[in-house]
Amino acid sequence: MRKIVLSMSVSLDGFFEGPNREIDWHLISDELHRHLNERIGTLGGFLTGRVSHELMAEYWPTADQDPDAPEPVRAFAEIWRTMPKIVYSRTLDKADWNATVVREVAPDVIRALKEQPGGDLAVGGAELAAEFRRHDLIDEYLIYVHPVLLGHGRPLFRDTDALAHLRLVESRSFDNGVVLLHYTREGAERAARTRAESV
Repeated sequence: MRKIVLSMSVSLDGFFEGPNREIDWHLISDELHRHLNERIGTLGGFLTGRVSHELMAEYWPTADQDPDAPEPVRAFAEIWRTMPKIVYSRTLDKADWNATVVREVAPDVIRALKEQPGGDLAVGGAELAAEFRRHDLIDEYLIYVHPVLLGHGRPLFRDTDALAHLRLVESRSFDNGVVLLHYTREGAERAARTRAESV
């Protein structure tokens, strides 16, 4: 069964954006970008909100046309263009770049998506991730901690009553000081097996 994976960059003090939505503090070396391309290239699709999709669509469709673009950037542009996307939005009628617009997060629909063949599904954007977490739909967390203290900003994890016990399955440091913390939700595999057996 496919998994729902949240992959996000955060500052050491837990913010995914600065107070004015800044992400210019992200440290993306070639080593880290190649790692991200390898992981993302195995996915079966992106689940994203409108704002995140539109930000990505402003740059990535033509990023590999820049002759000065580094190889990892050119590689990701191709990955992003061709990857199937579900964009959650109540205002968009359609979205480009292999995207389907869906109005709301329906847990039964997400669980059915997980049972389809293909790679794991990446949920992107903190607001959408909070909605997925509220429904206990996130199976794995890949948190890339950047060696930056912002002091202010938008926290990745908001206050919630949804308690989740996690198990560390991987950690890795990169040449730019970024550290990956890869967690799986305890009981995620067992819950998936139980649902599969009950069908």
